[in-house]
Order: sequence, then structure tokens, then C-alpha cells
Amino acid sequence: MDGGFDPQTCSLDAFAKLTEQTTDPTHCPLAVEIAQNIPIYNVPKLPEALTEPEARKSLLAEWATVLNSGPGVLVLRSAYEDTAVLDKVTSVYQSLIGQEKASGSGQGDHFATAGANDRLWNALPKLCAADPVLFARYFGNIAIAAVCEAWLGPQYQMTAQINVVRPGGQAQDAHRDYHLGFQTAEVAARFPKHAHLLTAALTLQGAIAHCDMPVESGPTKLLPFSQLSPEGYLTFRRAEFQAYFEAHFVQLSLQKGDAVFFNPALFHAAGENRSKGIERMANLLQVSSAFGRAMESVDRDQICRQLYPALIELAAEGASEPAELDAAIAAAAEGYAFPTNLDSDPPVGGLAPETQADLMRRALRAEMHPSAFNEALSDYTHRRRP
Repeated sequence: MDGGFDPQTCSLDAFAKLTEQTTDPTHCPLAVEIAQNIPIYNVPKLPEALTEPEARKSLLAEWATVLNSGPGVLVLRSAYEDTAVLDKVTSVYQSLIGQEKASGSGQGDHFATAGANDRLWNALPKLCAADPVLFARYFGNIAIAAVCEAWLGPQYQMTAQINVVRPGGQAQDAHRDYHLGFQTAEVAARFPKHAHLLTAALTLQGAIAHCDMPVESGPTKLLPFSQLSPEGYLTFRRAEFQAYFEAHFVQLSLQKGDAVFFNPALFHAAGENRSKGIERMANLLQVSSAFGRAMESVDRDQICRQLYPALIELAAEGASEPAELDAAIAAAAEGYAFPTNLDSDPPVGGLAPETQADLMRRALRAEMHPSAFNEALSDYTHRRRP
């Protein structure tokens, strides 16, 4: 039957069978090699495939197959053949990180122990503000544009976050990514099966290596074919699946200027930086589909302000059941935490910040006065601004 997945019926044996596959080289003929099941593409050898329309169409179809039904991950060697541009961008980002640390505004990484690394949220607009010409040279990369289009089609939206992991920085736990990967297992279980299957088509995960990353520096640990597990958003936190990941993941060293892209449903985790002196720096790209938006622009802030006193009244009079009040909130308020400004609205106690709907429910439970709710809503809105 349709509906949600049952967490109790998720099979490790079925998961293992999926991830024990071998990459078929006939599905990635333009790759220069397949390393640990991961196709490697040498970007300087792809000029025709990236610029000639029919050849580009074939390349994008190949990459879509790799990311969807293949191993779920690919590497672009020398995505930035001119690493001088990369070095200039690195310098700008290092300066911005230093400025934020000095001002106390840097929030660090929501996956790591405080002080273990540096995270520069909203790195995309910050680079453009600092040096628009450098921004154009850095993001004007046709290979990266091609892989984004291969998975998401045209009209995608780019976001980026710089992550610097110092020697001694610990590995992450295996996880899946945005969207359902940023929900608790309990919340994810409430989504129907088709939402689990479709969510991976809404984003593409990528990372640009801003320095050489030998394995000892902890490049991303990856489990090819794990994106094929339909229940993976419910299982990745379970101990037996975490143990399987740790026993079977692969890691590829990267050179400065390389890039790796993978399906967000792929089980993956940043590795431990066991090097003696490498501060591993990557630009983490999260690229979003054009289709994750509503048709109409709605001023939900204003609706919430108008609705909240009525909810207080209905709750006080017992005129509406709690489920009815919750349904009204769901219709009025924004129930999703993203996009937001993670500098000023960081995740607290989880992977996602509080949503507008969460704030409204919390206020109703606490019987917050409407004036106090309006102030809280103003603060919420202010935190989320670019």
C-alpha cells in the first residue's frame, strides 16, 4: 500500500545488496577511469562535450544516469584547471572567516564540535560583495554548470558554504542531505513514500577542493549506490546502517581544483582529518531545483499576525480542537525552515532552525500575548533576512 515507509521493516540485507553493485563502465564511457566504483572525469579533456550541443546533451545524460541509477557520485578532475583563480577566492574566504571570528558573528559548523572547524555560511553572496569580478570568474565554470543542469535541469539556484576542517577534526556520522535529511527520523517518517523518492531530485550536493586533500586529510566518505535505498532517510541514523557504512565506505583523494558531486540521498560523511598540517578547505555547494516554489507570493508574516489573536480566542473558548488549530497554522504559516540566513538564524538543537509555524505553535502553547508574539515574529523575520 501507499503511504509512508515503516521504519521497522527497513532491511539491512536489502541495503547491502544494493551497495554491493559494481559500476558498469558502459554507463559512463566519457569517464577516464572508475576508482572504487566512482567515475572520474578529466574536465580539460571534455571541451567538445561541454560546448558542442549534441555532445553536451550526451554528457548530461551520462551524468544524470550516474547520479540517479548508477553509483550516485562522480568526480570532476581539474574542474578548475587555473588554480590561480581558486587561490584568490581562498584568500577572500579566509579573510571573511577571520573578520567574522574577530567580530564574534561566525557560528561554526552545525555538524562539528565548536572550534574543530570554520564554516562560512552564505559564501555565495559574500564573495560577490567582496569581489564581483572574481565571483564571475569562479562561478563562471561551464563544467560545474553542466553537472548542475544534468541533475536539476535549467534555472537551478546555487548556494555555497565554505568549510575548513583542521587537523584533528573528527569525522561526521553518515547521513543523507537536504531536504528530508535535515528532518528528524520521526518527521521524515510522516512523509509519504513518493516524497522520499522525489526529494533527491530537488537538490544536488557538491564540493570544490580549495587545497590538495589526501585521504589522511579526511575527504568525504561515500557509499556508492546507497542513494538507491528507498527507505534511506529513515535508516541512515540507525546503528546497524551506520556500522555498515563505516565498514564499506570509500574515500578518494582530491587535488586542488577538483570537484565532487553526488545525489543528496547518497550516504556520506566528512572524514577525520588525520593529517599533520592540512587545513582541509572545501566550498560546499548545494544546488536547488527551480521547482521547489509556490505559484503565488504570500505575505505569511502578515497572515500570522492577523490570525494569532483569533487562535488564542478559539483555544481559550475551546471552540476548536488542537488538530483544527494546527491545521489553521499549517495553512497560514511557513512550515519549512529554508531558505534562511544561517549566520543569524543557525540551527539550534538540530539540523534546521525553528520554522514560522513552529514559532506560532510554541506561542499558542505558551499562551503568549499577541503583542509578544508579534515581537517574536519580527525577530524571527529579521534573523532570516540576507
